[in-house]
Amino acid sequence: MAKEQEMTFEENLNKLETIVKDLESGNVPLDDAINKFTEAMTIAKKCDEKLKNAEENVNKILNADGSLSNFQIEEE
Repeated sequence: MAKEQEMTFEENLNKLETIVKDLESGNVPLDDAINKFTEAMTIAKKCDEKLKNAEENVNKILNADGSLSNFQIEEE
């Protein structure tokens, strides 16, 4: 059995928006609504993790020796 390819952040966000629209319509049976809500929470967690990882990477600076360190602005 092949491992399912991970969706991109944008694909996850689009899926999440679709689920929210379905739930907001009010035309989803309760059992389906619970399943969709659970799926939405899982997708939201994945998106949050990707955003946190991206933020950590963006806040790095390349040092002269080629190493990375956290970028900090020194305030006076």
